[in-house]
Amino acid sequence: MEDYHVAKFVEVKGHKLGLFAIFDGHLGDKVPLYLQKHLFNNILKEDEFWIHPDKAITKAYEKTDKAILSHSPELGKGGSTAVTAILIDGRKLWIANVGDSRGILVTCSEVIQVTVDHEPDAERDNIETKGGFVSSMPGDVPRVNGQLAVSRAFGDKSLKSHLSSDPDIHPVDITSDTELLILASDGIWKVIDNQAAVDIARKFKDPRVAAKHLTIEAVERDSKDDISCIVVRFNA
Repeated sequence: MEDYHVAKFVEVKGHKLGLFAIFDGHLGDKVPLYLQKHLFNNILKEDEFWIHPDKAITKAYEKTDKAILSHSPELGKGGSTAVTAILIDGRKLWIANVGDSRGILVTCSEVIQVTVDHEPDAERDNIETKGGFVSSMPGDVPRVNGQLAVSRAFGDKSLKSHLSSDPDIHPVDITSDTELLILASDGIWKVIDNQAAVDIARKFKDPRVAAKHLTIEAVERDSKDDISCIVVRFNA
């Protein structure tokens, strides 16, 4: 188990922020642990955060990845995906991700995937332009240089020249129709599709209970990957 998470509310400069994240590590847990400790702090330290949150998030992702790479003797050769969500004063949500940890927004009328699954096949051209390759072996998923099953990640120093840590960022206005946010690592999504996850989460008023049931369901469906899940409920 190499997943770490963040789920908390903090007061910053008179604003109430909800900070939520899943970090799914590979080849060790030191990189996701580093992200748990530092990524949100780095985002909030950016001067642009209160004016241009998207620019602040992008810069902080880049700076954090550089810090991880510079500490590779201590942090090891592994890496991590990330999905982060920042809720500002209950009105605006900024969701970002690298890798295949996913975010799903649920309203009264629709289910929206607000992240991008960064898979090697989808970014083959970029990887090959950087001198890498994507392997597609029978019975296995496509992998960067035959190793990594995502095309964007923090860390992974040995593959970094062929990978990106640039996040996809999605802003969301919270309205009276906004119902749920589900963040989870791919141990959930490999065995539960978006709509099925929403159907399970909607059964429980307590979001912690909903998250627990989603992880239990993934185990019962024989998921073999790390499994972590956060559910945020916006209205009772």
